[in-house]
Amino acid sequence: MDSLQDGYMLRNGVKIPCIGFGTWKSPDDVVCESVKMAIQAGYRHIDGAAAYANEAGVGKGIRESGVPREELFITSKLPNADHGYEKAKKSFDKTLEHLGLDYLDLYLIHWPVVIEHKDDYEQDILDTWRAFEELYGAGKIRAIGVSNFMIEHLEILKNHAKIIPMVNQVQLHPQHPQEEMAAYCKENQIVPEAWSPLIQGQAFKRELLKEMAAKYDRTVAQICIRWIIKWIMQKGVIPLPKASSMERISGNADVFDFEIGEDDMEKIATLRTYGMIGEEPSIPRTRQVVGF
Repeated sequence: MDSLQDGYMLRNGVKIPCIGFGTWKSPDDVVCESVKMAIQAGYRHIDGAAAYANEAGVGKGIRESGVPREELFITSKLPNADHGYEKAKKSFDKTLEHLGLDYLDLYLIHWPVVIEHKDDYEQDILDTWRAFEELYGAGKIRAIGVSNFMIEHLEILKNHAKIIPMVNQVQLHPQHPQEEMAAYCKENQIVPEAWSPLIQGQAFKRELLKEMAAKYDRTVAQICIRWIIKWIMQKGVIPLPKASSMERISGNADVFDFEIGEDDMEKIATLRTYGMIGEEPSIPRTRQVVGF
């Protein structure tokens, strides 16, 4: 991968750009400007969600960017409250309305197990996914996938659904590299995406990452993003950094002209001892409480 315009080919032939721009926890006015700046900086992949409560701002930023819709790759996610066949279809229509778009490039189930269906979550996943398959078949979504699914959840769809997810967006960063998940995704032609590649800001507190940034004359954010691209390049993981200033938005994308040495790659990987942020995805949720 040499630029933001490079990407991976999904199982159905749709190309997904190799770095996405995250929009979590940004109010409408801020996210509108951030999206415009990201597109100006060269991003073509915008990652959002209904649960972020800012889809109107994301949509406005897309329209005001001046870049043709067909040149962009727009993702959203189904909120936990709208699991189920009928509710998922209605929720998708609301997302299109809020964004001001007539189709999505990628739509994800945001969380596998919701509290209302903790005792029958397998059937709930299948019922919800059936709506996704129908929307995909109708041409309203170019690709469908999931978010925060563990292997056990992916196996439900692999064994019972007509279409296997094309993407799984998970927590993945130097503290939680998810080698087993990435290997499973590669084996099953699922492209993994990495939410919170900067560890929700914890990256800036890690002395090792500060040392690496100084050694390579880069920012901590650039070290994290480059590490993800290189560490799991053979598995095709897509980082989704978020920022709100042009300096950081552009900086997060400026990661294609340097390499981290193999010894340093291994040193960074030792941060896995800190572990993941928040709860395992097997814990039922009523709402999104972690940054993704």
